[in-house]
Parts: sequence; structure tokens; C-alpha cells
Amino acid sequence: MEGVKLSDSAAVTDKIRVLFVCMGNICRSPTAEGVFRKLVEEAGLSGRVEVDSAGTHAYHVGAPPDARSQAAAAARGYDLGGLRGRQLSEYDAERFDYVVVMDRGNYNRTVGLFGSAEPSDGQRARVRLFMDFAAGRAEVEVPDPYAGGREGFELVLDMIEEAAGGLLAEISARLAALDAGVHDTSAPPVSNGT
Repeated sequence: MEGVKLSDSAAVTDKIRVLFVCMGNICRSPTAEGVFRKLVEEAGLSGRVEVDSAGTHAYHVGAPPDARSQAAAAARGYDLGGLRGRQLSEYDAERFDYVVVMDRGNYNRTVGLFGSAEPSDGQRARVRLFMDFAAGRAEVEVPDPYAGGREGFELVLDMIEEAAGGLLAEISARLAALDAGVHDTSAPPVSNGT
């Protein structure tokens, strides 16, 4: 990994913020939040990785995840019960290091709202498709299971679990580099705790 040694006075902390995005924030993105949060906890990184989710549309602001999402997640040991829908905002571009989107349509909406897919002045976030982190899968989008049956929610969970593992591996490597005093200049900046 190319990098530069950080000085002791560097204004970078070791907290990484991740936001999962889908359309309504009741199926895919809260499922990803719940799965990733559990992986982060199991890896002992809860104090170093913040996880949230949002929707590009305001259809379900304040609503809990879809009951079918909750049931499928619970069957695999993930608790989505305390999550509530919220809409993506311009502020999220400044607050999160990773904005991980489920499909191309919502990726385009997110980039349109933020103005860019890459970090820049006023934008901390790097916007990526979630399936970019699932090296073993051919799919590039996590399909919306809302209009389908139970099998769709199971497929979404399979895809999310695989991509979440890849995302956690990338973040773990970044945190290890930070611990070693090396800053990866190709990665989005790491949150400063605000």
C-alpha cells in the first residue's frame, strides 16, 4: 500500500463512518446496517467504526424496516428492530467516509445530491456500489426485494453478508495502517470524530 507517514500532529483520528443507502431505507440498507454492525462488533471494532443507513427517497422516514427484512435477518441472528428510516442528506457527504449504495439508480441519485463520487472540498465520502466489495459474486447491484417473496429477502441477505465481509476487510486494513502510522492517500479521509 502506498502511503505517507503521519506526524504526531496529524488531524486524523481512527474512526471510520459507513452509510448504507437504498431507495426507501426499509429493506436493503437497514439489512446491510444490521449485518455490518454485527460484523464490526464481532471484530471488536465498535468504537472505531460507526454504521448507519438512509434512503434516497422520503417514503419511509421514521418507519422500522420491512417486517420481511426483519424476519429474514432475525433468522440469521441480526436485529433490525431498533432501526428507523431516514432520508439521505447533503450533510451525509461531509459526515461519512464510505457511502455504500445498493444499486446504480440510487448511486446516481446519491452522487447527484453530493456532487461527486469522490472526496473533495466539503465532501469526505467516497460513494461506492456495495457489491464492489463482494469479489466472489458477478452481481453489481443488490436487488430490491420489496415487491417479491421470502426468497428475495434471503438472496439479499446472502449478497449483503458477502459484501459486508469484503467491506470489513478493507476497513480493517485501513485501521491497521492508521495504527501503524501510515495514511493511505487513495482512501477517503478518516472521520475526525465530529
